[in-house]
Amino acid sequence: MAIIKPFVAIRPDTDVADRVAALPYDVYNRAEAAEEVRREPLSFLKIDRAETQFDDSVDTYAPQVYDKAKEIFESMVADGIYVTDDDECYYIYRLTMDGREQTGIVACASVDDYVNNVIKKHENTREEKEQDRIRHVDTLSAQTGPIFLAYRSKKAINDVVSKVMTEESPLYDFTAVDGIGHTVWKIAESKEVEIIKNAFAGIGEIYIADGHHRAASAVKVGLKRRKENHGYDGTEEFNYFLSVLFPDDQLMIMDYNRTVKDLNGLSEDEFIEKIKYNFEVTTLSEAKHPDKKGKVSMYLSGKWYMLSAKKELLEINDPVLSLDVSLLQNYLLEPVLGIKDPRTDERIDFIGGIRGLKELEKRADSDMKVSFAMYPTSISELFDVADAGLLMPPKSTWFEPKLRSGLFIHRI
Repeated sequence: MAIIKPFVAIRPDTDVADRVAALPYDVYNRAEAAEEVRREPLSFLKIDRAETQFDDSVDTYAPQVYDKAKEIFESMVADGIYVTDDDECYYIYRLTMDGREQTGIVACASVDDYVNNVIKKHENTREEKEQDRIRHVDTLSAQTGPIFLAYRSKKAINDVVSKVMTEESPLYDFTAVDGIGHTVWKIAESKEVEIIKNAFAGIGEIYIADGHHRAASAVKVGLKRRKENHGYDGTEEFNYFLSVLFPDDQLMIMDYNRTVKDLNGLSEDEFIEKIKYNFEVTTLSEAKHPDKKGKVSMYLSGKWYMLSAKKELLEINDPVLSLDVSLLQNYLLEPVLGIKDPRTDERIDFIGGIRGLKELEKRADSDMKVSFAMYPTSISELFDVADAGLLMPPKSTWFEPKLRSGLFIHRI
């Protein structure tokens, strides 16, 4: 059963929370990160991406970059930009995008639950991507970017969340420059803390929705600290990692779309004829998202098409192979366009659904040739894949809105 515990949070002073909170570190390239820190000098990005404090001659992953991150963090604490709560609490974190709300619990999850697969994964991680965050967490002795976890909705937790949101004033309530609303409440009353702790203890499966690399990095630092502290007893903070947990009925997964550089030596007519072997092809009069599972919208040379998977594809009964991203990969991208490994093939790129269909048109009309708009993977499909101990194809899910970094920090 899951151990989801309250923690002593380091968090921004109320007056500056909107300026400190930042999008995740991996949303930006180096130039974009530097520009964002210039725009907002208090942005947590200057800790998350401390190479912004150096000129381009200093490598992004140089030791002094991580040392600088620690120096800035400790100075912001010393200056009162960050405050430390005096009790172990849960927090409620509500994000609002385009009038739609999703509300989760900020807490710490167990390293052992990750290792023992109570916290389930649906993606592989890459060692080289983990190393940066391992060094960041280890140098700061703090986790700064929460892991996005999901669980099957539970009434006891929902009731406490509703009560606190109704009866208590929020700690933070602001709209970020990108239009996303962020509201935070504190759950400090001992009875309510105990209800939430016990409710999570009755849940057998927690799922990583987003942040597989951050989770793997946090866990590896925790395991490293165990080796360095032979007498550890399991209560130390390095045995837990910062998370925000959302009930499944609050989450929205957006499409994660594809664009390809060429037609693999085929003419457009030859390409469309080959597609018809596995998909019905219909010409559209305008740009249109697919409206149900088994459909893919395709943009090619100024025209939109709807590709509908044939009956035998829709009858595939496998949690991974039946995914729309798998159908596209296995029955079009690989056999027709020659994209054998989408993780490594430089002819394919991936575009989050938040960018819209216009971005797919723009790419296909410029540096690419053909774009595909997917029907979103559902949260139940994600759960089914993880429960089966399987992995999704790369770039299967895009979650919005993104959790902010720097709103909650967990010292280890």
